[in-house]
Amino acid sequence: MKKIIVSLLALISMTATAQKNPILPEMHADPEVLADGGRYYIYSTTDGAPGWGGYYFTCYSSKNLKKWDYEGIILDLKKDTKWARGNAWAPCIEKKNGKYYFYYSGDQGERKAIGVAIADSPTGPFRDFGQPIVDKRPEGQKNGQQIDVDVFTDDDGQSYLYWGNGYMAGAKLNDDMTSIDESTVKLMTPRGGSLKDYAYREAPYVFKRNGIYYFLWSVDDTGSPNYHVAYGTSTSPLGPIKVADEPVILIQRPDQKIYGTAHNSVLKVPGKDKWYIVYHRINPAYLDRKDGPGFHREVCIDRMFFEKDGRIKPVVPTN
Repeated sequence: MKKIIVSLLALISMTATAQKNPILPEMHADPEVLADGGRYYIYSTTDGAPGWGGYYFTCYSSKNLKKWDYEGIILDLKKDTKWARGNAWAPCIEKKNGKYYFYYSGDQGERKAIGVAIADSPTGPFRDFGQPIVDKRPEGQKNGQQIDVDVFTDDDGQSYLYWGNGYMAGAKLNDDMTSIDESTVKLMTPRGGSLKDYAYREAPYVFKRNGIYYFLWSVDDTGSPNYHVAYGTSTSPLGPIKVADEPVILIQRPDQKIYGTAHNSVLKVPGKDKWYIVYHRINPAYLDRKDGPGFHREVCIDRMFFEKDGRIKPVVPTN
């Protein structure tokens, strides 16, 4: 009997400390994850506002990826920027030379643009650069928005900026991290595919493992249950991208009431070949179109594994 009680207590303890999805309270989307100084940080679109009308960004931090502490509002577009007033969407963050560079998209009137704010700490205070660093489409691109920014720094210290809804663009960041080398801007949109597999929509994300550059992106509309993640690889940070033979690595599980699993970032646990994918999904209570599934989303995290040849195994989204 004593062994049974001990086993039950152990099971209760394991259950109490197990990571559960969603990991953040309330509505958040487009999560960016950062490992720094023994903690993990998540930055996201503040969701739940009609028409994606959020205007500020928050930060949460954790020591173990299970319990997340609210760190407050780190950037309010209405108060902290001269050029953006709303649609605070899809941020990313990069630490370089002791500074933290927080990239985001905002509403510049009739069009979207990408800005950057700078801090000495991952939780701020962040000081906006004062003007957008990307406010137009690449030459030759006739549609799409300047949103969904990502930054990747290669082993040689060179940083790259990626962005685009309706197209994927990439460019070298200059050493100041607040401007791009216009001569390197490149359209990188993966061609082909369908809404069933890899037709590019938005949300590029780049990381490197064992010399391979991985490019992840989101397919379909963010309000669709079918919103999912596909990927390709390259031997260069600016492509060309070769779409994977089995490109879909994260997609809905209707049997578990999990829908719209996409717009992700990727976490490598420091010092280990251990990986997680951080993404958002639609809160199932808002699945009907009239309820606004596209702006009622929640942040989740699951393990990500690789085959021996480097292929990403399909991720199983969980509750």
